[in-house]
Amino acid sequence: MSVKEKNITKENNELPVISFDDNHPTTKSLIEEVLSGLNKKQKTIPPKFFYDSKGSKLFDQITQLPEYYPTRTEIGIIKTYRNEMAQCIGKSPVLIELGSGSSLKVQLLLEGLQPVIYIPIDISRDHLLESSRSLARYFPDISVHAVCDDYSSSLSLPDLPQGHPKVAFFPGSSIGNFEPEEALALLQRVADILGPGGGMLIGVDLQKDAKILNAAYNDDQNVTSEFNLNLLTRINSETEADFDITKFYHHAYYNEKMERIEMHLVSSEAQEVNVNGESFQFQAGESIHTENSCKYTLQSFRKMAALAGFETVKVWTDSKSYFSIHYIELPKV
Repeated sequence: MSVKEKNITKENNELPVISFDDNHPTTKSLIEEVLSGLNKKQKTIPPKFFYDSKGSKLFDQITQLPEYYPTRTEIGIIKTYRNEMAQCIGKSPVLIELGSGSSLKVQLLLEGLQPVIYIPIDISRDHLLESSRSLARYFPDISVHAVCDDYSSSLSLPDLPQGHPKVAFFPGSSIGNFEPEEALALLQRVADILGPGGGMLIGVDLQKDAKILNAAYNDDQNVTSEFNLNLLTRINSETEADFDITKFYHHAYYNEKMERIEMHLVSSEAQEVNVNGESFQFQAGESIHTENSCKYTLQSFRKMAALAGFETVKVWTDSKSYFSIHYIELPKV
């Protein structure tokens, strides 16, 4: 469903004009994916379901925590090198942002890029609308077309204007939430949308000391724990489920063999949980695997990008080499 919001007027302070495609995943799809995940030997729930209204706000809090280096490090890189990034991208692009969230990072880019159209894509409907309206107020000359959708499985975009370079922006190292083969498939889907000569500016978290990684996902204020547990609260509220939140706890650790952070919700005791008429048995210590955050080297990500058809044009890192931003581009015909 596509919705064109009302024009803004100074007199009545109405909302700014944005176009909005609402392809928000249905409750049916949530139920189906949760049941499928809980029926696996290692129970899982996809991390995309973290981002209801409360989950999105909790993640915004996580990005401000002293232990959580990725957001402030990536913002620092953008502030330092955004002029170089704009030069790589070129003038008047169509800018497509995957997982736009609060849109703090893209605001830094929009000031220099001035795209003809900005298309933020996010699964959290309310969060997406709020941030899109804010950007439309701040950049009244940029056409904003928000798309609420699950980009992890498909990409459905509005008709794009011709004659302008297409560039995807994928910040936050969200590419690390995908298994390597899934990450490659996502890059290939993006490549299909961008077409020859299209580019992608993507944040990639780098391998580093396990103590730094473990601290980032186990903060002293327990906001990450609340974020993880909110997943069960959401499932209870949106489906016929009876998770007892007090009987699960947050567990995150760096899996050195797999080169990734893993987040789990661990059952503190033997228990039975019912979800939409199906019963699931948990042993004490048994977990639901809720998220991965894979960590790359510059070389390993460059290799993956090449497999998807991209050439690496430029890479920027911080002084400690904690984080990287890559500008990759598809060959012109």
